[in-house]
Amino acid sequence: MTGFTPILSVVTIVYNNVKDIERTMLSVLGQTYPHIEYIIIDGLSTDGTLDVIEKYRPRITKLISEKDEGIYDAMNKGIAAATGDYIIFMNSGDEFYDNDTVAQVFSSEPGADIYYGETEMIGSKGESLGRRRHKAPKTFTWKGFRYGMSISHQAIYVKRSLAEPYDRQYHLSADIDWIIRAAKKAKKIVNVNRYVAKYLVGGMSKKKHRQSLKERFDIMKRHYGLLPTLFNHGVITFNLSWYYLRHRRTND
Repeated sequence: MTGFTPILSVVTIVYNNVKDIERTMLSVLGQTYPHIEYIIIDGLSTDGTLDVIEKYRPRITKLISEKDEGIYDAMNKGIAAATGDYIIFMNSGDEFYDNDTVAQVFSSEPGADIYYGETEMIGSKGESLGRRRHKAPKTFTWKGFRYGMSISHQAIYVKRSLAEPYDRQYHLSADIDWIIRAAKKAKKIVNVNRYVAKYLVGGMSKKKHRQSLKERFDIMKRHYGLLPTLFNHGVITFNLSWYYLRHRRTND
């Protein structure tokens, strides 16, 4: 490892997810990188989640357990509580890819504003579902999301000085807006060229797909303009249709 050893604030948001919280916590607590501030924001769980968290309480830097007004309110509490040089959200059910992931990220190149990598999807039983449909781009700028969210939220390390609060007018897609805003201010963005996260599929944006799409369109329109967004959504629709058609042929 290089001499670059920043403090990483890892924030986990959880509410009534006793099934997955321990797996996520062990992924964070098992990192070989020593300079981690671990923050858990719990929405006042009642299903035994807090009992699991309490088992590891001495190794958690900050625990906030109280009612919130949704996931992005909880995430904003995480940003407010963080004191590290960088911040990443590893929410309940998600994991770092390996025990040495954080060490590998920071040894890739010192001093970036944003680091990012590839994501593996996992199912409800922890089984691998392969890489996300969107492959992480070789290079990334704030314009990189115009054809879809090519980097997952769990796979992006943002310098805390660039991390503004999430825009709570969005209930499902504020993470896209958050990453774009951070990337607009970033001078140096580094692709670590490796898998860095495991993402548990089936979140709220999947369950409320129509609302998620409306929010995404509004976010794209704000950042990229109306006409480019209309064109880009046409490209997204074509690519999505071609992806599913190709994979259906493969599976037939």
